[in-house]
Amino acid sequence: MNERYPVSGAGIGLRRSMLGALMRDPPDEVDFMEVAPENWIGVGGALGRKLRFFTERYPFVTHGLSLSLGSPAPLDEDLVRRVKAFVDTHAIRSYTEHLSYCSDDGHLYDLMPIPFTEGAVHHVAARIRRVQDILERRIAVENVSYYAAPGQEMDEIDFINAVLEEADCDLLLDVNNIYVNSINHHYDAQAFLTALPAGRVVYFHVAGHYVEAEDLRVDTHGADVCDPVWSLLDKAYEHCGVVPTLLERDFNIPPLPELYKEVATVRALQEKWRGPDAARASHG
Repeated sequence: MNERYPVSGAGIGLRRSMLGALMRDPPDEVDFMEVAPENWIGVGGALGRKLRFFTERYPFVTHGLSLSLGSPAPLDEDLVRRVKAFVDTHAIRSYTEHLSYCSDDGHLYDLMPIPFTEGAVHHVAARIRRVQDILERRIAVENVSYYAAPGQEMDEIDFINAVLEEADCDLLLDVNNIYVNSINHHYDAQAFLTALPAGRVVYFHVAGHYVEAEDLRVDTHGADVCDPVWSLLDKAYEHCGVVPTLLERDFNIPPLPELYKEVATVRALQEKWRGPDAARASHG
């Protein structure tokens, strides 16, 4: 495993509906798995033992849902401490969260866009630093899909890079989100991708989405990965090297052999770039 990254190869998001089939035949096609910690913290009994079955067999990363880094409400430090206990218990390799918010006085049950402003950069970066202090580890934040940009004073790419720099945190680069946003907000996906700092990337996400209209994509994680997203993933490997990559599928989950075909596509693209990546490293 490349020491830059917490895991290696190609992974899948572990969903409860998959547990039985995966336990009967643990896949060699999968190198690592990801869960949302909020879905598993405090879960014991038979279900907790099933999770342990997988965390003892595969490297794991976590992708948080409800830390609400951009919220005006106080940071939920109790949740952060529970996350710390969870990642320590299961030897989780990386903790990531969305660069968004989902709460104020109450939980909004959706990921809302943070205003792209200088004030928001300072606010979010300070909260990320606090999370890292409590967890005693670096975290990564994910570039998110969004459908409106309220109060925008700077470009999305400048906002993300400013947060990463001021918080001194890492990046979970979601390739599908870049593509979705590039259609919805009319920018060049490859130019956006290559403006992100490759040295801060810990792993990639790739997923499917829904085509609502010619100029509107909805980030659903409920469909196969489309050809333009595979092409953008190829570009991401060119920009960043052979980064570990996780396939997200949250619903409309096909039979596992169909899912493994997409994992195989990830592997094939990684193999394409493994030679050039090794050559770059040897001359670095």
